[in-house]
Amino acid sequence: MSSLSRRQFIGAAGGAAAALGLAACGGSGSSTGAAGSASDGGFTKDPYTIATDTVFAPFEYTDDDGNFVGIDVDLLAAIAKDQGFNYDLQSLGFDAALSAVQSGQADGMIAGMSITDERKEIFDFSDPYYDSYVCAAAVDGSEYTDLESLKGHKVAVKTGTQSAAWAESIKDEYQLELTYFDESSLMYQDTTTGNSVACFEDYPIMAYGITQGNGFKIIATDEENFSSPYGFAVLKGKVPELLAAFNAGLKSLKDSGEYDTIVKKYTEA
Repeated sequence: MSSLSRRQFIGAAGGAAAALGLAACGGSGSSTGAAGSASDGGFTKDPYTIATDTVFAPFEYTDDDGNFVGIDVDLLAAIAKDQGFNYDLQSLGFDAALSAVQSGQADGMIAGMSITDERKEIFDFSDPYYDSYVCAAAVDGSEYTDLESLKGHKVAVKTGTQSAAWAESIKDEYQLELTYFDESSLMYQDTTTGNSVACFEDYPIMAYGITQGNGFKIIATDEENFSSPYGFAVLKGKVPELLAAFNAGLKSLKDSGEYDTIVKKYTEA
């Protein structure tokens, strides 16, 4: 299984263009932010189009007031302000965001994206900005308490993710039937309604959801084989100045303590 995308970007250009068109027409994920003009810092575009996921809390999601927020959202805004570039953030969904960057419809992507060797063949990544690993979760109070208890059952996974790759790597051992979803929310719904007995997710996402009362419990993790950092990505060889600005801004935020402030805002109750 490819850890890049199960769909291998079939119809990438058409799908990405359509998704971007929808997002630009009033989508809640669309935003612009920076200090100064992009032309002042040697930037080639003003604004850059940055693609992201729709719901991947605490990294990107819509809050109760209708604002698109999260670690990724705030980090990008702070880095753009620090480095002086403008951007338009498009909330497309993970698969569509991957496709948008590869097809040239977006300049970069920030969406809790794991840095993997396979993805490095297509994308250039920033310095890591968050360390993650994967987990399996079942409905709290259910009879499913570990991987062995999932044997012979249907489980839900999110297309193109490290957690899906983990599920695929163990599906024969545990006789799992995998159902794929483009959004975490749909994956969770499939599990809570009983169509699947468990779902596979990135640990920080599920752990955050549990603190918010999503009704799940973590029943297994893989911190060794499927542990990977998140990074900002651009298409290989493209917009190097944007990648350099992200790295410089990230370092600036870490040095000033603003990075820790942003992360704690979304990870500490």
